[in-house]
Amino acid sequence: MELDPVFLSRLQFAWLIAWHILMPAFTVGLASFIAVLEGLHFFTRREIYLRISTFWIKIFSVAFGMGVVSGVIMPFQFGTNWSRYSDATANVLAPLFAYEGLTAFFLEAAFLGVLLFGRKLVPPGAHFVAAIMVALGTLLSSFWILAANSWMQTPAGYEIVEGRFFPTDWLSVIFNPSFPYRFAHTVVGFYITTGFAVVAVGSFLLLRRRSTDEARAMVSITLWLLSVLVPAQIFIGDQHGLNTLEHQPAKLAAIEAHWETGSNVPLILFTIPDDAAETNRLTIQIPYLGSLILTHSLDGAVKGLKDFPPDQRPPVALPFFGFRIMVGIGLLMLGVVILSWWLRWRHKLFDSPLFLRACILVGPLGFVAVLAGWTTTEVGRQPWIVYGLMRTADAVSPSLTSWDVLMSLLFYMAVYLIIFPAGFLIMARIIRKGPSIAEEEGDQPIEGGRPSKPITVELHAKGGA
Repeated sequence: MELDPVFLSRLQFAWLIAWHILMPAFTVGLASFIAVLEGLHFFTRREIYLRISTFWIKIFSVAFGMGVVSGVIMPFQFGTNWSRYSDATANVLAPLFAYEGLTAFFLEAAFLGVLLFGRKLVPPGAHFVAAIMVALGTLLSSFWILAANSWMQTPAGYEIVEGRFFPTDWLSVIFNPSFPYRFAHTVVGFYITTGFAVVAVGSFLLLRRRSTDEARAMVSITLWLLSVLVPAQIFIGDQHGLNTLEHQPAKLAAIEAHWETGSNVPLILFTIPDDAAETNRLTIQIPYLGSLILTHSLDGAVKGLKDFPPDQRPPVALPFFGFRIMVGIGLLMLGVVILSWWLRWRHKLFDSPLFLRACILVGPLGFVAVLAGWTTTEVGRQPWIVYGLMRTADAVSPSLTSWDVLMSLLFYMAVYLIIFPAGFLIMARIIRKGPSIAEEEGDQPIEGGRPSKPITVELHAKGGA
């Protein structure tokens, strides 16, 4: 069987980023949640917030380390597998990645040590500021990475000279047409993912009757935050869809599996797309609702895939099903939030085992939604690596062989299947203990200051030496 280096390179990139994105999806939201807890402790002086914050800082440190290690490999790939892409886009994208390192990474590095080890060494206010700075660093990292990704989706502020992209307007490069929507949609998605993970942990502790006071606080605070974030995400997602309709119509046509251009288009709930025959099979749809959702008009027109040349269409099945998985999980999360309102009103938020078990089951689904959304976004822009300007097939390294990529892919798979399960087991161990026990069994604080006297060495002679 002949192996295609382009396909293998795409598979390798998908494998690496699918694992890596799980960490930012958790740490971006968790850093902000820790900052909220530190603020509550600083202003109220209630020890419960201190215990919860210390508990989540331990988990954050593990997830952050895993994210850094897996993140370093991502740009490394650009040189090994995608050198043509790197050469063509370096003048635009390299500065954006450099800004991420100069702002986000150094900000996180400067204050992360204080957050992890400075509880007894700095005043509470300084520790609170450190938590804010780490949270800001994660957001800045998301800002620059998503600016680069959005430019690849909707390029702007550039000129092409001898096959290379050169920036002409940095504000247009950074704030390209899809960036504000993608940034808001992604970050809020990360917050929601973290929120449901926190609720799942709190529910688990409540069912185990362990650290119940801390668990109640975690569940209550986070569900209030999710009561704002989940409805907001539905609105942001709608606006992002309108932006995609305007700037990436082929992607939207693939997401909705529409082949024919027309108005009064239905909303396709389920179908089996057939790319070769340019049709759908076993379709379940609702008339007119597609136009209403996609264009906010019952007779709004939507372009079909047949309006685009076959070699400029994305594959339909992955974005179609990926989008529906993401939306389905979002609606399930909304249902959990609405149910929490009713239980809170009846003063049974913490006393319903069925609801707590449902929260545990929904907890990991945020990560599934992130992966489904990433798949929709990235597969939906194919066959382009820079939308409408550079094809993915033209971006791979010229001397790359199939066996080169296959061997590195197998190596990455083996290493990641060791590192990530090990990290997850460490976090699970911390979770099983709970905030109270974790606090009691915590390490002794690192002492600062000078030694009371110089280090002395005593020499004991034997045998009269």
